[in-house]
Amino acid sequence: MTHTIMSAGARTPIGKLGGALSSLTAVDLGAAAVACALERAGIDGSAVDTVLMGNVVQAGVGPNPARQLGAEFLAAVGGDVTVFNSQDRLAAIAGLAPVPRDSGRIRGNHRRPRRYDRRLLRVFYLSAQLSIVSCSESRTYYDRKRGEGKRHTQAVLALARRRSNVLWAMLRDDRLYIEPAAAPAAA
Repeated sequence: MTHTIMSAGARTPIGKLGGALSSLTAVDLGAAAVACALERAGIDGSAVDTVLMGNVVQAGVGPNPARQLGAEFLAAVGGDVTVFNSQDRLAAIAGLAPVPRDSGRIRGNHRRPRRYDRRLLRVFYLSAQLSIVSCSESRTYYDRKRGEGKRHTQAVLALARRRSNVLWAMLRDDRLYIEPAAAPAAA
């Protein structure tokens, strides 16, 4: 079984268009960031199998929420995704799994846990909100939850839990997300 571990991270400096960094190529800046990350981690470059690089904000394009949330997820889990041995564990740490609030003979009451990682909850909540607009499957799931009588916040949290389950399965199986093909329209 392979384990994904983020040993260190580094970023390049931020510059202005045509400023002091304009003489450097993206490869030069990336090489400097990798060298710094290896130095911080105390790892010899020959021991590294894979280097993942990305940019959160690209010049002239604007912010990319998916990249920002992905970076925030990795920062929140410390880079080691093996700590989540089940999808329920990931949901519990993120505050997406309800906990019982039973009292005496009254059973079945649930509430949001008091202790959870607010960064992870933010990642999944914002991811769910953005997916309602951009993903037809997420929109259908959200509409179904609203049809069941759930308020907006409850429906978004239900979608966030579903998305956390999908992410955990992707990490477990070491697979990328492939959006299902759209169903052909009836003639």
